[in-house]
This record gives sequence, C-alpha cells and structure tokens, in this order.
Amino acid sequence: MRSSTQAAVNSPRQPKGPGGAASKPVASEKVDAGNRPAEVVQVIASRHNLLGRAATASEGSLTAREIQLRPVYRVGQLLEAVPGLVVTSHSGEGKANQFLLRGFNLDHGTDLATFVDDMPINGVSNAHGQGYTDLNFLIPETLSGVDYTKGPFHADIGDFGVAGSDHMKLADEIRRQISLSAGTLGDYRAYIGGTTHFENGDRWVNAFNISHSDGPWKYPDNARSIRALSRYTHGSAASGFDLTAMFYRGQWRATNDQPLAAYSEGLISRYGSLDPTDGGFSERYSLSGHYHLSRDNWKWTTSAFVAHDRLTLWNNFTHYLDDPVNGDQQQQDETRTTLGGSSVYARQDHVGTVKTETQVGVQGRYDFLYVDRRHTRQRIALPNCPSSLEATRPYLCNADTIDLGAVGLFVQNTTHWLPWLRTVVGLREDYQGGTDSNEVDGSLTRRHQWLFQPKGSLIFGPWQKTELYLSAGRGFHSNDFRSVSGSYASGEFTKGSVTVPLMTSAVSGEVGVRTTPLRHLNVQAAAFIIDFDSELSYDGDAGVTSPGPASRRKGVELSAQYTPFQWLEINTDLSFAKARYQAKDLSKYGIDGPYVTNAPSFVWSFGIILDRGPWYGGLQVRWLGGYPLVEDNSLRSSGYKEVNMNLGYRFTSKLKLEASVFNAFDTHAYAAQYAYDYRLTPTSSVQTGATGHPIEPISARLSLTAGF
Repeated sequence: MRSSTQAAVNSPRQPKGPGGAASKPVASEKVDAGNRPAEVVQVIASRHNLLGRAATASEGSLTAREIQLRPVYRVGQLLEAVPGLVVTSHSGEGKANQFLLRGFNLDHGTDLATFVDDMPINGVSNAHGQGYTDLNFLIPETLSGVDYTKGPFHADIGDFGVAGSDHMKLADEIRRQISLSAGTLGDYRAYIGGTTHFENGDRWVNAFNISHSDGPWKYPDNARSIRALSRYTHGSAASGFDLTAMFYRGQWRATNDQPLAAYSEGLISRYGSLDPTDGGFSERYSLSGHYHLSRDNWKWTTSAFVAHDRLTLWNNFTHYLDDPVNGDQQQQDETRTTLGGSSVYARQDHVGTVKTETQVGVQGRYDFLYVDRRHTRQRIALPNCPSSLEATRPYLCNADTIDLGAVGLFVQNTTHWLPWLRTVVGLREDYQGGTDSNEVDGSLTRRHQWLFQPKGSLIFGPWQKTELYLSAGRGFHSNDFRSVSGSYASGEFTKGSVTVPLMTSAVSGEVGVRTTPLRHLNVQAAAFIIDFDSELSYDGDAGVTSPGPASRRKGVELSAQYTPFQWLEINTDLSFAKARYQAKDLSKYGIDGPYVTNAPSFVWSFGIILDRGPWYGGLQVRWLGGYPLVEDNSLRSSGYKEVNMNLGYRFTSKLKLEASVFNAFDTHAYAAQYAYDYRLTPTSSVQTGATGHPIEPISARLSLTAGF
C-alpha cells in the first residue's frame, strides 16, 4: 500500500506500469517486543491529490487504503468511494448491482464504463440489460486502486462512458494471508492469497475465495460462489509483461423488487416474495495480459484479453399480468465470448519551453454471443409466450445469435503553454458493426456505424494551490443490437416508430475547480450539463432496456477530504442533478411526462477512515435522495439513508480481528424502487404501482485474518 509520503503518484488516465496499474508494495509494520505492531506514521488518503495533473475537475484516483478500510456489504459497493456514485441492489446477491450517478439511473451499468485490469466489463446486448456490469467475480484483496472519470471528456474512454468510468486495478503484490468471516445474515466467506517472489524479481500472485449468503429473506438467497485469481508479473518499469487468469462461478435465489401493494394487502411479509423461484446462475473466466516498453520520453503499452461468460436469470416482475394461469416468470440466457485489447503509445516532448504529452491509441473488442428469453413457471420452460405481439417458436420468446465488433481510435494531447495554463485536446473515432441472426423468425440484420467525438479541457493554474477547469466533449453509449434490428420490439415501441442507431451520442460540458485551501484539506467542485440524443429505459415486460426520447441533465457536485492527522481522514461528497426529457412529442414513446424515471436528484455521503497503531476502521453514511417512478412525477420514491461501519484490531503484524455493522440504525427503506403494471394474483385486477426491494436490516460481520 502506498501513502502520500512515498513516491509521487502518476496521474490517472496514464500508464503506470504493467497493465496501467501502479505496483503497490506491501507496507511493512514494525513489531515491538510484545509482538504487537508498533504505531507507524502512515498518511491516510482515500484519493490521490491530482492538482497540477488532472484533465478535469471531476476525475480522481482512489487509493488502496480506501479499498482496505472502507466498510462494504457487497463487493460492488467498493465503487461507492467514487464521489456521487451509488451502488445498490434490487435482486439477489449474484446479480449485477444497480448504479446511479449524475442524475442517471444507470440500471446495471449503462453509461458507466467499467474496466478491470483494462478489460471492459460492460456487456453489450446483454440478456438482461445494455451495459450489464457484473463485478461479483472480484476478490477485494487483489485490488490496488481505482481511477475514475466523469463525463465524456477523455479520449481513451469510449462506449458507456458518458456519465463516468472506473478502472479497477489489480495488484502485482498482495500479502500472504488467510481470512475467515461470518455474518448475522447467513453470510460466510473464506479467503487465501499471497505473493511468491522469484530471484529475478518476478512475482506470482494467487488468490482463492469461496462465499455464501442468505440475507434476511423469507426464501434465503443461498448465494454460493467461488472465485480464483492467478497473476504473474515480469520485468521492470522500463519493460515487462503481466499475465492474469480469473475464474468465477455463482448461483443464487433472488427476492426481486416486489409490489408495495403486496405488502400492504398482507400477501407477503417485508422480506417475502410473490415468486420464490426467481434467481440466477453466472460463470466467468478470463485471461488477460499486458506488455510495456519505455524509454526516457516515451512508453508503449499493449494489452489483450479473452473472457467467456454464461448467465441465466429467472425474473418475475409483473407476476400474473400477462399469464394469469402460469405467472409471468421469464428466463433470460446468455453465452458470450469476448476478445479484445488495446495499444497505446505515449510520449513527452519539448518545443522550446513548451512541454507536451501525447497519447495515440487503438482499442477493440469482438463479442460472440447467444441470448434468448423463455416463459417459465418455477424455472421450468413453457412452450408458449404470453404476449401475442411477439413472434414465437416453441419454448422461445426470442432468441438471437449476435456477432458485434467495435474499434476505437484516439489521440490526446496535453500542452503546458505556461506554468499556469495547459490544454487537453482529444479526438476519437469509433466504429461498431455486426449481425443479428433472429433464431425465432429466421431474419438476419446487418448494421454498422461510425461516430466522431471531439473532446477537450482548458486548465488555469495552479494559483495558490487552486486550478480552474473548462471541459467539453462528445461521447456515446451503444444500443442493444436487438433494438437496432427490432427483434424484441414490443408494446408501443416498434422498429417502425423509432429508428435506433448502433451508437447514441451525447454532448456534455463541465466547469469546475480543484483546490487545497488549507494544508490538509482538498476540495473539488464541478457543474455539468449532459444532453443525450436518446435515453435508455428498462422495459419490465420484455426484461430489456429500450431507447427513449432525448434527455438533458444539469447538476453540481462537491467533494472534500480533510486529513487533520496522518492517521485520520474525513471526507464528504454532495451531488445535485436535474434530469428531464427534451423531446416535444413524448407520446410515441408511451411517455406522459418530462421526468426521467429513477433519476436521483440528490446524493450525499460522509466518511471517516482511520489507521493508527493496532486500531483501524471506517464509517460510511450515504443518503440517496428521492426520485420519480413515473414520468409525470405522480409517484415517487423517497430514497434511503444508510450507515455502515467497521473497526479492526491488529494483535500482531500477522493477526487481526475486524467487526463490521451494516445499516447500523436499521433503516426501513427500499434500496431500489420502480413502477410497473402488474397483477398480484391470478384473479386480481391489473394495477399500476410502485415496487421495492428492501434494504437489508441491521446486521454484523466478524472476520479474522492471519498472515503466513
């Protein structure tokens, strides 16, 4: 782990060694005569200070300390350290999380580009939702930090990066340790990992993790998973390579968001379900690697990966709406193989007294996937689909074999014109093309598209440790290829009424400031506007995301980190956003109001992390404000507030005990809410109302970690 007293940290968005991830040497601990760790002087820092190096006011770099000390209920919540980002759930523990940022309900990842070891995680044309981002394969102990951006202002960020992006970095070295944990909600975890060192300086990291979770649900999740990682690193900062293999397998039962009417009418308890057979299965294995070569003023980094995923989800959102006899449960299946990589050449030059830094790169991926949807009852496939609007084949509502390729070319230049003035100019061109073979009606669709994206920032300063930023750029998200081909068109959304491009563009602007007004206080503030040509929304009937009308978001963000002592940090993040549809004729989309549903208007977080001598821990408070559930704002969610905390004690340099408490004040709220048409029972009338997935009640977890 690296504190701010160690070597200077590179700017995010720049290569930092093999795989673009800075190596994190294991911190040593002095041991006193009583075999207890002596107090060490170590600076707590949740985010690197990027004054003088950042391209925008809103980007940042999270340290390994933040990941290690932050209390998190589930692994995906590590990303809540990104200012303004909310990571929650509306289903079982094995399913991808829900993400919310900058006034976006990002569903399971749309418009938040996520990378692990430079591998893109967002699933294009996913069986459940465009940009589906499943982070359940991660082992937290193997992460060395996270670089994040907001807005489409960085030339090396392409698909899904309009709201933001995060690059989760894998460590080249981890401690040798075994960890066991158990919680009050039936959650158990075992972990073993460590680093093997070779005489030539090479390192071999291995980690293995198994876990189980039930949750508070009447029908326990019984979520079981196994994870493994093996990473080999060779060479030096000048030249070398790394190779990483990862494996994950999980299965679970899910209590999805339930109609609030089902609670009020006594059909189910607070943690009950109208369909206890909902759930899922997921499997992922990947191989990735990097090669880097550098000299005094240039560096070349090349990466490549191959990943194979399998996913099956059973969901019943509308219950007995379409099929009063069998219910509306559907099975969504996906089998995907993704190949890809990138190559980036970066150099520094001087033209007289003017310093320039230039990056030229190419990125690409190719997805081979099969996706289908079936009508099921208690996970058993039925021969017919309930909707007459869909072409059907026995046991298939829809099925598609999709081949989709994507290539992005970019160049970005940073020029330091004066000690107090620099510019960042980026150009990016993206190409996407592919085919959709509809296995139900036998049709074949071919589509391709190019999209040009200029980007740039103007930075003034630093003056008195203060910088001002002006940023603007164009970005995009890709659309589900099935919406482009019309193979899952349903309801009022049809291929004939709305033309769906492969890539939907957005333009954004941001003005901000980054300052250190006091010696131990870092502050960042930004105001932004985002115009999207088309908003993606979730279709509960079809179980997919569908394009909608144009939208606009405006907002402001404020982040601050205060370190009054070397062993203590206090941080807070505040975000306001306003999201509205911009199209004049909303009726063709079946929308009766300008409010973008599920778009949060307010997010606030407050955190404390400490690490002094044998004691360490953290406190995290999060408040997600209210949001509309329907477009006319007549039905709303009040959001939620949650407090999580942990406290640990090191008995020796190799033995520590940690206790965590989640939802410490036992908040009775909903982690996620939607509004659907549904029928509660086979004989009840059709209703339109709010659904909700309750936050887990107060719970505790105890973990014991021993080095070896």
